[in-house]
Amino acid sequence: MKTNRRNFLRGLGAAVALPTFESLAPALETNGGNGGPPLRSAYLYVPNGVILDAWRPEGSGENYELNRTMKPLAGFKPHFQVISGLEHENGWAGKDGAGDHARANATILTGARPRKTAGADIHLGISVDQVAANAIGRNTRFASLELATDAVRKSGGCDSGYSCAYQFNLSWRSEVTPMAPENNPRLVFERLFGVGNDSERRTNHAKRIAQKRSILDFVLEDARSLRGQLGGNDRHKLDEYLTGVREVELRIERNEDFRLPKVAMEAPEGIPRKYEDHVRLMIDLLVLAFQTDSTRIATFSLAHDGSNLSFKDIGVSEGHHFLSHHQEEKEKMEKLRKIDEFYARQFAYYLEKMDAAKDVDGRSLLHNSMTLYASGLSDGNRHRHDDLPVILAGHAGGALKPGRHLKLSGKTPMSNLYVRLLDVMGAPVERFGDSTGPLKDV
Repeated sequence: MKTNRRNFLRGLGAAVALPTFESLAPALETNGGNGGPPLRSAYLYVPNGVILDAWRPEGSGENYELNRTMKPLAGFKPHFQVISGLEHENGWAGKDGAGDHARANATILTGARPRKTAGADIHLGISVDQVAANAIGRNTRFASLELATDAVRKSGGCDSGYSCAYQFNLSWRSEVTPMAPENNPRLVFERLFGVGNDSERRTNHAKRIAQKRSILDFVLEDARSLRGQLGGNDRHKLDEYLTGVREVELRIERNEDFRLPKVAMEAPEGIPRKYEDHVRLMIDLLVLAFQTDSTRIATFSLAHDGSNLSFKDIGVSEGHHFLSHHQEEKEKMEKLRKIDEFYARQFAYYLEKMDAAKDVDGRSLLHNSMTLYASGLSDGNRHRHDDLPVILAGHAGGALKPGRHLKLSGKTPMSNLYVRLLDVMGAPVERFGDSTGPLKDV
């Protein structure tokens, strides 16, 4: 009995340690319940606001002109819409005082007010990407993908009494659990596609499945032999456990139906020294994850709010955060315009990659997706959280209306946009964050 129980517990430990496998649905699958290819959604974040006078488009509707710092996006004008007039009310100071950069990062995808603490008692709200992941994430190997260029920081104080968890995490699984992003391209690649070349990755994948099945066989055989020696209550507990084991077995069976994607890209060496190379390599991986249907939901923080990166390659040696407090000095503002344009070029690179990638219906990933490009501040000098710089790219398979400047009146909660996007993704909610209703006209 002791030996059997010891073996059983060893098997139990092995089964509990198994990762959860997600099934990969067929390529042609539901599109928000409307049929057609699956939709993808991505959320790209840029820090420290923009110089609004050089950002705001001229005119509204379809007859509008891109302003100076959005010129790199001109070739993709039919594929995105600029949305003006969105606000995150919970980003403003209120009674919490300083800490606008932490609040900008925290509110951008949650619409919730972060609890002001630098300790372990962080509290925010679930982010829009994770609401979608909870609804549709089971259809892909990875429910969501979180990327960044900054190293992960989940504790300690970062901005005027706010935890670093708020400032370095866009995605939140729950009110107290951030989804830590990965900033190392090689680790992202290996997570998505495995270690080694294409042949080695496929061999290792098959071995992992076989190994997990052998562990399950051991656990089930050992558990069944133990059942006759248990009392009534223990047999009930064992039956519950075996049910759990059977569920794991079913997940493995579904995973066996999945074929590891064949990718031409080789595993990156690590983090590039040049910031732009780093950004673009992460974009390549994000698009590849969508193209192989490894996930349909992703977040990418190009830099955390309050970032003080310098941009020497474009003639800006001062830090971004330092320059954002420009006090209306023309020289500093001109350097900020260069930084804003730099980020617009990175977004143009993303749109180019998405447009070039063909989906199962012959259209582009850009057509069958929606991507939010935004900052949690509008004016970094004055720390404003209204009239946020927001671009919504993609057609969502025809559900969205790009090719225009949507100029909203008053101050519209950005959470209203998320209610609409969640509905398009097939994850409808009545409320999200501080929403007052869906933003229908997008």
